[in-house]
Amino acid sequence: MAEKHYDLVIIGGGPAGYVAAVRAGQLGLKTACIERAKLGGVCLNWGCIPSKSLLANAELYEKVSKQADQWGLSFEKLGYDWSKIIGRSRDVAGKLNKGVGFLLKKNKVDHIDGHAKIVAGRSGDTPCRVEVYDAETREEITPSPTKVTKLREAVTADNVLVCTGAVARDLPFAKFDNETIIGAREAMTLPERPKKMVIVGAGAIGMEFAYFYHSFGTEITVVEMMPRILPVEDDDICAFLEKTYKKKGMDIRTSTTTTAVEKTKNGVKVTVAPFKDGKADESKKETIEADKVLLAIGVTGRFDGLFDDSLGLKTDRGAIVTDYKPGPPFQNQKLTYQTSVPGVYAVGDVIGAPWLAHVASEEAIIAVEQIAGHDPYPIDYSVIPGCTYCHPQVASVGYTERALKEQGLEKGKDYAVGSYTLNAHGKAIAVNANEGVIKIIRGLPRGEILGAHLCCENATELIGELGLARRLEATSEELIATIHAHPTMYEAVHEAALASEGRVIHA
Repeated sequence: MAEKHYDLVIIGGGPAGYVAAVRAGQLGLKTACIERAKLGGVCLNWGCIPSKSLLANAELYEKVSKQADQWGLSFEKLGYDWSKIIGRSRDVAGKLNKGVGFLLKKNKVDHIDGHAKIVAGRSGDTPCRVEVYDAETREEITPSPTKVTKLREAVTADNVLVCTGAVARDLPFAKFDNETIIGAREAMTLPERPKKMVIVGAGAIGMEFAYFYHSFGTEITVVEMMPRILPVEDDDICAFLEKTYKKKGMDIRTSTTTTAVEKTKNGVKVTVAPFKDGKADESKKETIEADKVLLAIGVTGRFDGLFDDSLGLKTDRGAIVTDYKPGPPFQNQKLTYQTSVPGVYAVGDVIGAPWLAHVASEEAIIAVEQIAGHDPYPIDYSVIPGCTYCHPQVASVGYTERALKEQGLEKGKDYAVGSYTLNAHGKAIAVNANEGVIKIIRGLPRGEILGAHLCCENATELIGELGLARRLEATSEELIATIHAHPTMYEAVHEAALASEGRVIHA
């Protein structure tokens, strides 16, 4: 059978892959999207979307179980059906998964089910070549070697875009067993709520699951090696959230490392020790017993079995190497996302941090538009919003105060800070959500928004205004001059901007 030829073959159907495919279809490129598991990738099926369903359940249950009297409500008997909570989350993912398939079909994209292996890059007039295999391992999001069986077909393409995402990392002495030592996927589908859980890692994933399970009564211990939870966030925000959760009874151990994990007959024993100066203090180690341990220590790019060895494709520390370099400088860079193999590009989690779906989608669009001969506006990686959907929510954009100090900037000389707590904020009090803080950092003397950091109700929505302000190089004065509707939560942004100039009204 003759091999089918495409202008573009996209490998992976997640938030980078399917968005790339839709955009390619819009631009008239003959496109195929190869996905060995469910369309939508980890984000839609096992991450961003279904986890938000669980968190919405937790927030609702927390309101009615712990705040009912404040709302003037009472219940003879309040309970929950754990299977329905988990089932609703899976239903949400299922509905959206079908929607992705519709989008591909609508934009005339061929969906090929199977495991892709790139066997040749572009060379002169010879196109890239991709083989498609049946795969036994189809939906794993934790590290495991891909098992392929028979070769089903092969296709050629002028260009190939790799969008295969990332998988959770485990520990050398604690490998995922999907039962006792679990990752995010298993945490979303546990058939029973554990009585005790240890969560290793206090990043966004760790803290979201900590909030979810704690809300339903699980005894939670969070272990974080760094001196603060949500380590990438601003110190003041981290401290505020940690204080809030400790007040609610959550056991949070920062500056603490995990040194051993032992499976037992009834669950697991996790040994932890204080962590200082790059090493554990074994003399003060402690063992914590629990039903489950959730490893939330980060992710690594997934490309196992994707490239033929003869390609010599360059990778570095679990990421495919392109012309994108994580970290500063953050100026608008015109990137191609070209790998070391001609005709093969890569975007999203597989090329490194930040591991965010919205970044992956934007990189995918830019890569496709360049392949199609367009000149898209580049990404400004200093204006990437970060969101954590625990409650209260956390959101940020731009620089933390810690990062500015590391660059040698001085508070009062190079930048000013305005913080506004929601204790007396009208809308927050009205909806019983006045536990929060908004912090804005403005540059001196001009007043441009250098960073914004929120921990409050609807923080992940409120960050939009501040992201746009930073993108447009707006100043605190321009934020202040923008009339904010009353009563709203986003009036708090106005107050924080006022605070950065020393003229807050409602505090």
